[in-house]
Amino acid sequence: MHDGSSSLSRNPPRLLNRVRETIRARGYSPRTAEAYCAWIRRFVLFHGRRHPRELGPLEIEAFLSSLASEHHVAPSTQNQALSALLFLYVQVLSVPLARLGEFTRAKRPHRVPTVLTPGEVTAVLNQMRGVPALMASLLYGAGLRLLECARLRAKDLDFERLEIVVRDGKGRQDRLTMLPRGMVNPLRGHLARVREQHLADLDADAGWVELPDALDRKYPNAAREWPWQWVFPATRTYREPVTGRTRRHHLHETVLQSAVRAAVLATGLAKRASCHTLRHSFATHLLEAGYDIRTIQELLGHRDVSTTMIYTHVLNRGGLGVWSPLDGVLGRRSAGGGAIPRSGGGGGDV
Repeated sequence: MHDGSSSLSRNPPRLLNRVRETIRARGYSPRTAEAYCAWIRRFVLFHGRRHPRELGPLEIEAFLSSLASEHHVAPSTQNQALSALLFLYVQVLSVPLARLGEFTRAKRPHRVPTVLTPGEVTAVLNQMRGVPALMASLLYGAGLRLLECARLRAKDLDFERLEIVVRDGKGRQDRLTMLPRGMVNPLRGHLARVREQHLADLDADAGWVELPDALDRKYPNAAREWPWQWVFPATRTYREPVTGRTRRHHLHETVLQSAVRAAVLATGLAKRASCHTLRHSFATHLLEAGYDIRTIQELLGHRDVSTTMIYTHVLNRGGLGVWSPLDGVLGRRSAGGGAIPRSGGGGGDV
């Protein structure tokens, strides 16, 4: 591993640029590139700005141990750091994986997701206004992830078929999910206003948006066409440095995160609910309504049904549909003796 003497401190951008180019060539997302570069930078600084070619498995292990013991990072964070370093050595520096040895990934603890009741969802949504309210409604009504919602384009909404096409979701997979009937008119009105804004941008010699992959080279004018415009555009434009074009990005995800957080606080809920909680609630409420778990798996875009199965553990009747014996005792006391009550949609025999 000690086959180079160059130091990253002499020319820091060179290695990180190679990382970004390699990530781009393999079709990873810009967020992955940003995260990987950040971890590689921290790794190099941790070892006194020595070039990664001068470091090896022991140094990688020391860095990961420091993250766990000194910084107390979550297992998922530690695993992301390991993935970034393995990508650096194997894909960028062409170091055979066998030379790096085996690394044990941190085990992620089993967590039951936070889920809101339908009444709590209603209370949260009633506290929201404007575009964030529309977006939060889609998180719950269609089971979208935060960025999936922010990155929706006009062509992804099919009002006739009541479908939403989620493109390039987690794992770079496309999928179909439902467009709630109650969202059709609000979204139509919203898109009419967005289109007026886009026409004004075109008149101002702007109106460009970022296109995925290399579509801007294949279809030079597509970035100004209506189907590619963001459903939830940002309020401000920016000048893209390479082309000099005036673009409009989608609304930044932190806007929605802040709005949901404020709405949850305003309701006085004791739960730590977030944007992703609305997606969890979507899945759980569909299970409660009796929908097949395979269907819910497809709507959520889970690769494995075992991921979807987590929601069976948060049903309001318990994961196995078992009633507590205390409910039977309390029912007999209140009724002066009698059968165990079966209100609430039924349950297993006690």
